Amino acid sequence: MKKVERINIIMRYINNRAHFTLTEIMREFNISRSTALRDIREIEALGMPLVAEVGRDGGYSVMRNSVLPVVRFTDNEVKALFIAFMATRNGQLPYLRSRQSLTEKLLALISENQQEELVLLNQILLFEGTHPGNPDLLDLSDLPHPMLDKLIRLLLADRYLLITCREEQKNIAYSVYLLRLYQEKSLWLIEGFDLDASVKRIIPVDQLTDVIHSPAPKRLSVKKIQEKLSKQQVQNNLVLELGPRAIAQYRKYHPFRVTLSYTNPYQTTAILRMYVEVGRPDELKEIANWLLFLGDDLKVKEMPEEIRAELHARVVLFQD
Repeated sequence: MKKVERINIIMRYINNRAHFTLTEIMREFNISRSTALRDIREIEALGMPLVAEVGRDGGYSVMRNSVLPVVRFTDNEVKALFIAFMATRNGQLPYLRSRQSLTEKLLALISENQQEELVLLNQILLFEGTHPGNPDLLDLSDLPHPMLDKLIRLLLADRYLLITCREEQKNIAYSVYLLRLYQEKSLWLIEGFDLDASVKRIIPVDQLTDVIHSPAPKRLSVKKIQEKLSKQQVQNNLVLELGPRAIAQYRKYHPFRVTLSYTNPYQTTAILRMYVEVGRPDELKEIANWLLFLGDDLKVKEMPEEIRAELHARVVLFQD
């Protein structure tokens, strides 16, 4: 590691600590005592407000209420940040407006030569999901659903939520405990425990029309929720054996939060297990559509009669 880069990293290390010792610096950066002392003196000369403490171990503390020097980025760090920003293009990610301001600040901090290198990187690097005809890093056409930002702000304070979503041309409200918020195939999804129906639900953020904190009477303890989820995990009512063609279809599209258990080392056969809430017609229709999409390279080991009836109705409809 070059000296300039090491000093920059040591400065960030110190910034995050109220107190440190030479022994810690030596151990953390694998340098000698004399090198550590020289680095500390250079950092002090740069304006880092350090106070030496008397003692055999050579302790230091950072003065409070003092202005710390500007953190300097190495050439590789600048490129790493810029490429990370490029990788978010058309990614439907939250806080993209913050990404824009960060990019503008980063470009303002670096030299003209570094700016020219970043412009070249912006021209030649292409990431999955990025439109080659729209290379502008600062373009905001890839903003996610506006409800995503509100959802994140609420769940950081409280994961018990009352969400309203659009299903079959009408608004439906669910009281949920949010388990995960994740992105899959450019679609943001909520995985939550329905506090009324005591089932796990996967809801696309794009369907949300409103979200607020859930009223107190609707709440279960996290321990109770985990107990109910653990019981449901052994109550799978749809079990399928997938062949290679069905596995290929699954990899193309799997809207439900389920995983495959491969039954051979070549991953050409697999078992799919999941729980289906048969009391919801919209979920039955979605399951039926997906099973038809998987194709005929599968064997049914276990399936609720309600799903069989829905599949039969689809087949009859296609025949008519």
